[in-house]
Amino acid sequence: MRTIQAILGLLSSTHYVQNHFNDTLNVLNHLGSISPYHRARHDHASEIVSELPIDCTVDQVMLMHRHGSRGPIGEQRYIEQLVQTLHDATDVIQNVELPHELEFLRAGYNFSLAPHNLTILGRKELFNHGVEFALKYPHLTTDTILSSDSSRVVESARWFALGFFGLDPDVRIVTVNNKDDPVSWITPAPGPACPKFNYSFGQQATRTWSKHYLPVITDRLNMLLPGVGFTEDDIHGALFACAYDLASLGTSPWCGVFRPDELVNFEYERDILMDASCGYMLPDNMGPLAGTVFVNKLIERFTDSQGDSRPLYLEFGHDVTILLALSALGLAKDDPPLSPNELRPGRKFRTSELTPFAANMVWEKFTCTSSYDGPQIRLILNDATMPLTICGQGMDPTLGTCSLDTFVNANHYSTSIRFRDETWNATCGV
Repeated sequence: MRTIQAILGLLSSTHYVQNHFNDTLNVLNHLGSISPYHRARHDHASEIVSELPIDCTVDQVMLMHRHGSRGPIGEQRYIEQLVQTLHDATDVIQNVELPHELEFLRAGYNFSLAPHNLTILGRKELFNHGVEFALKYPHLTTDTILSSDSSRVVESARWFALGFFGLDPDVRIVTVNNKDDPVSWITPAPGPACPKFNYSFGQQATRTWSKHYLPVITDRLNMLLPGVGFTEDDIHGALFACAYDLASLGTSPWCGVFRPDELVNFEYERDILMDASCGYMLPDNMGPLAGTVFVNKLIERFTDSQGDSRPLYLEFGHDVTILLALSALGLAKDDPPLSPNELRPGRKFRTSELTPFAANMVWEKFTCTSSYDGPQIRLILNDATMPLTICGQGMDPTLGTCSLDTFVNANHYSTSIRFRDETWNATCGV
């Protein structure tokens, strides 16, 4: 059966089919949470107007920025295994007739990107975002930046600051471990604040889905390169090599090896990994619960409930930070939930759009002289307005915004939760 599927795969790789798919599928935008940064296309947002009415002014902004493109973390071992497999098959590769998309293997393939570290392109992403942010909000400033204590996140904050403030800025970068908050809205989980929170849920979902699509790709490439003996782990390594070559070099020979439908399956793998790690697929509503820390901090600041709010907050974290917040808000939620046994082409939860490298979640509070009464709130995620559907009928369908009062009332779940209250402790096993 797998051999038949592989042959069908070869037939569907004709130039006609490839060109048809390439019109609609850009590999750069379909690598899940390890995609290079790009402007998002959010669900039900095509008709949203991006510009506020001329009588409106943004009074307060809260930025949560993911670090820029980085090297691999757990994926490193798959890439290293691929490189070893290719090295062991050097004689075979030199003597076999290679299809055009695999000709690069004749010269060999090596991978040397350091794990965890920000790449050159990652630095560029953050610097550019800092410049763009300064141009968009020239009337807002701050003297403090808050960051996760991860080195790649701190470095990202520094590059953004260079773009936003220029050389020798009068600004401090503070990390979450230097603050006395009982729990951080940047890193609420995993960790001692929620012991039951575990990435293993996502890893199990990934293993289940990979069994549905990796064997067919493995058979297809082994038919193209008889004698090399690719394993499914090797194919995983090649998919990761595509993504991480892009993260470091902006190009990769591996990306052209895979058919569009194979990349779609890989993208889905990355989505269920993150949904089951820090989103809606976590058991006991753990993702939304952890995300309430961020939502409550946002509400505290935009309502000035503590009397100490600032006009601008520049904060830096991870994809997990953003996804936990979105899950507490019920945004990008699929019904029924995603499954590791079935591809959902029309899903809302797409990490390629929600949390690519250098993702940025920008919350704006704005007021208008005549267009709206009272303060309003808007979410811009990766340079595109994300409609605040949590507001229900209170959402303005033109701008995707809602009044701050409506937003607060709609988030009754988050405002009912406090760190280490009865619900938190029961869910997290504290």
